[in-house]
Amino acid sequence: MTTLEPATLDRAPPRPVTLAESLPVWLRVAALSFGGPAGQIAVMHRVLVEERRWISENRFLHALNFCTLLPGPEAQQLATYVGWLMHGPRGGLLAGGLFVLPGLLAIMALSWIYVLYGEAGPVAGLFFGLKAAVLAIVLQAVIRIGKRALKGPVMVGLAAMAFVAIFLLDVPFPLIVLAAGIVGCLGGRAGLPQFRAGGHGAGGKTVEGPFLLDDHELPRERAAAGHTLRMLLVWGAIWLVPVAAILLALGSDNVFSQVAVFFSKMAMVTFGGAYAVLSYVAQQAVEHYAWLKPGEMLDGLGMAETTPGPLIMVTQFVGFLAAYRAPGALPPLLAGTLGGLLTTWVTFAPCFLWIFVGAPYVERLRGHRALAGALSAITAAVVGVILNLAVWFALHTLFRELHPAAVGPVRLDVPVLSSVDPYALALALAATVAVFRFRVGMIPVLGACAAAGVGLRLAGLI
Repeated sequence: MTTLEPATLDRAPPRPVTLAESLPVWLRVAALSFGGPAGQIAVMHRVLVEERRWISENRFLHALNFCTLLPGPEAQQLATYVGWLMHGPRGGLLAGGLFVLPGLLAIMALSWIYVLYGEAGPVAGLFFGLKAAVLAIVLQAVIRIGKRALKGPVMVGLAAMAFVAIFLLDVPFPLIVLAAGIVGCLGGRAGLPQFRAGGHGAGGKTVEGPFLLDDHELPRERAAAGHTLRMLLVWGAIWLVPVAAILLALGSDNVFSQVAVFFSKMAMVTFGGAYAVLSYVAQQAVEHYAWLKPGEMLDGLGMAETTPGPLIMVTQFVGFLAAYRAPGALPPLLAGTLGGLLTTWVTFAPCFLWIFVGAPYVERLRGHRALAGALSAITAAVVGVILNLAVWFALHTLFRELHPAAVGPVRLDVPVLSSVDPYALALALAATVAVFRFRVGMIPVLGACAAAGVGLRLAGLI
């Protein structure tokens, strides 16, 4: 008689999970969601697919590919999607909301510390060190995404054109996304091989079933006009009614109105993840609205890198500073808190709208050549946008003086070489060597640079 190996024995299907029973699992996923979308997706794969067997490998990757098509943070939307598959809109709201909560609380606390004690020696040194480390991490993101997206000269050309457009010509990020999407859609529809989207791995091993949500399981809600209209009305109102109320009550020139409108627009064009959209935020929040300084954008990104939750939570810090510095009749800290919460609201409410409206139709998107082409072209353009972010941060971190220059339509900040900050340069180089040569993880690099910055500050060198 042949003895079956343990790996080939039939496994009992997981027991159905109630909404309340899923709560501690989603809390665990949220608490472990460090390291940007790649790390967050890997954590979800390990917990949901490998450990709990809530969702099959194919269903997980299918959901991830759909979320990648959407504007907004794909990891948070993936959590919302899986929660929706399991328990409908209530499950999606629980999973997606908990994914945001730790970052919201952490960034809010750090924002208070920043405005109250940011000029104090140790705190200022900590953020000085974080800025240098963030440069290396953003450069790593450029290379990581570039290896996946730039398959051939066409995609390299799209990335180069996107970089030139945003860095030298000040073309708005939404227009770059739109143009890349149109080019990719046309190329994909024509069946050109250059515009075929690649797969999105989760970073985990393939896991055998059975699963609570196997490949053949149908979603709780089917695509129907009534459901779609209901979700559009409910979540459209949750997102936009507060924005309209603020505009009517305070007028379009008020900082809360500007924050609500700007980040609502941002939520519709944030393809490519947090690093890509930060170029758009920096372009507008720093240069147009003057809500904060370039170095403060790096401080905010350092906060988001070292706390759980989506990296796009850095926008909460931007909204906090915008309202804190123009509080009107409110106490500055209260205004800043409300500004940060408003930013988070209009950033993430659309994410639930996209999932609850689009998820029932997701099967119709499988294998859609035009959409696959649009995705691959947008991803390639995003590489150029993130490269712009890395260069922009480097100029404003490593040099104390920049002179604006213009030649025809070209706009450029030229660094004054004599104004280079030697300590910032040394820390940035050390972080880059640690990341690329010795493969040191993000959290240790951030921690080491932060400690070095505190040491330099206490020694009176910065």
